[in-house]
Amino acid sequence: MSAEIYQFDVKDIQGNNVSMENFRGKVLLIVNTASKCGFTPQYKALEQLYQQYKDKGLVILGFPCNQFGSQEQGSEADISQFCELNFGVTFPLFSKIEVNGDNAAPLYNYLKQSAKGLLGSQSIKWNFTKFLVDTQGNVLERYAPTTKPEDLADKIATLLK
Repeated sequence: MSAEIYQFDVKDIQGNNVSMENFRGKVLLIVNTASKCGFTPQYKALEQLYQQYKDKGLVILGFPCNQFGSQEQGSEADISQFCELNFGVTFPLFSKIEVNGDNAAPLYNYLKQSAKGLLGSQSIKWNFTKFLVDTQGNVLERYAPTTKPEDLADKIATLLK
């Protein structure tokens, strides 16, 4: 299934189409995010990870989602401003999406099929679920919301070598 991740188009937080092809050759950490979640402080750790490795080829992609406890009710402009002001986020953010159900974003359906969750489940359980993708576009692993971004640093560093 490698490189199939590059077939998808997504919309950035300003509503512009972005081809996942733009990220070919990069290590990706793809995260469904929310501004009013117990895990929201992970934005800061994600940004630190991005700053540490972006020049070596890491890109973190944040996809706001309102499907879990209505914790992302704001508009794209609100979300962008919140992330920038409160956490200094500079990694790419995208338009709000759904990650489960009939309206799930095609990229997320692909991620869920490629790296299943606990006991082989596909559905995303909560905000800040993370998917790690290598430079060839292989979805390597899914991480629970409780996995701290900094705990992925060694694995990311290895992939960037």
